[in-house]
Amino acid sequence: MMRFHYHNNHQPHRAGAMAGLLVLLFPILLPSLFSPLGHASPSTFSEWNAPKPRHSRLLRSALQSETSNIQQSDLWTPLGSQGWTPCVESSNVPTLPENSTGFLQVFLDGGLNQQRMGICDAVAVAKILNATLVIPYLEVNPVWRDSSSFMDIFDVDHFIDVLKDDVSIVKELPSEFSWSTREYYATAIRATRIKTAPVHASANWYLENVLPIVQSYGIAAISPFSHRLAFDNLPMDIQRLRCKVNFQALAFVPHVRALGDALVSRLQYPSDTRTAFGTNYLRETTDANDKRQAGKFVVLHLRFDKDMAAHSACDFGGGKAEKLALAKYRQTIWQGRVLNSQFTDEELRNQGRCPLTPEEIGLLLAALGFDNSTRLYLASHKVYGGEARISTLRQLFPLMEDKKSLASSEERSQIKGKASLLAAVDYYVSMHSDIFISASPGNMHNAMVGHRTYNNLKTIRPNMALLGQLFLNKSLSWSEFQQSVIDGHRNRQGEIRLRKPKQSIYTYPGPDCMCQEA
Repeated sequence: MMRFHYHNNHQPHRAGAMAGLLVLLFPILLPSLFSPLGHASPSTFSEWNAPKPRHSRLLRSALQSETSNIQQSDLWTPLGSQGWTPCVESSNVPTLPENSTGFLQVFLDGGLNQQRMGICDAVAVAKILNATLVIPYLEVNPVWRDSSSFMDIFDVDHFIDVLKDDVSIVKELPSEFSWSTREYYATAIRATRIKTAPVHASANWYLENVLPIVQSYGIAAISPFSHRLAFDNLPMDIQRLRCKVNFQALAFVPHVRALGDALVSRLQYPSDTRTAFGTNYLRETTDANDKRQAGKFVVLHLRFDKDMAAHSACDFGGGKAEKLALAKYRQTIWQGRVLNSQFTDEELRNQGRCPLTPEEIGLLLAALGFDNSTRLYLASHKVYGGEARISTLRQLFPLMEDKKSLASSEERSQIKGKASLLAAVDYYVSMHSDIFISASPGNMHNAMVGHRTYNNLKTIRPNMALLGQLFLNKSLSWSEFQQSVIDGHRNRQGEIRLRKPKQSIYTYPGPDCMCQEA
């Protein structure tokens, strides 16, 4: 029982008056708690109270199951040679044009991985136009609200140096073009801005529509620019250049790489983690580590943020309150441009269109053979539902780590609150993991599949349609579920898939940017 101690007889009356005043002010101070259920209340409570496990029977069995040594060995065995190796160098000796046609500016939206692809395309377009590329401008993402610039994320000097023989690149415009800014293009229609670049435009489109503007004004600015260059019918030299940008020129800034290296080291050598944790500097990898056998770890990209949940229109087990909360969020963020799906949740799951929940991705990993001794690094932004939502995943994988558990607040100070830099660290750690798996398709998934294919690294691609059907079948035993999962993922662990027409070169780098071994 709570006890109050009063020093004089007038205090109780004052306390009562104060309490009454607080009661009157509560609706003003915290309006979300008093608004109708269909508005703020669901979003207020549904994220705090994550639903109970939806597959409790499978979860109980998974917690009790044991993985054989043979299954563990097969799981961690690296990919063998697949007959393809990286080759991004052009068949011709790269040469810069004697005279640039002018300057090219691009304004890129989206998150880190979407911007990354846009940067690669921008270099390719500059090459097509024989133009000088200005370091791309990164728009502030309306969801993540990160204002990080290109130079905040990527090593700009490395970028320019790697591409110096292919494309002329400058960090900023000369003074005579200083008027060409984001603000200038936001206030009115401008002759130097191209706003109508079609999605997947051809090289000829740029030569016919953008080159004349560059030649007339000395500069052209393209906004928006995401996905504005075709993947097909381009010269091989341009395709190779795009891959050279993606896999060689785009390196993260030193402090991101340093933090990434520290996290990787602490995952590989967990006994050293606590001795370094809590310091305000990044521990250097010692020679002693080089002499020990590094432990293996898997990176899980848990794409389960509120933005994704609202966009998918699937049911995640939170009942009416959660559905109302996501509907409200959907309306607030996209103003009706994203509508509720006309398909039922069961239809969406059968089609593989529902992202896996933390519980479901945990059961997938367990069925594949990962167990409670597996070191799991969680690469994700804020998880919808918070710690309560991922509690079942943590039950299955108690050695699960993330940036906060592996590095001190001081060590993370340069990336705090910056979604692009947080994502950059996760990208770096993912590229150094033994195995990568994503809970659902998306830009991070696509970027990792492509980059790890290029380096022949094991990458598990969840069979979304199969898993949707398995999770709908409530009568499956654990052994039946496990066998179906294993059978359905035999050829989904990094086996090279050659790009088909219209597919992204950044997800499928072969054959454009890979060569067959002799």
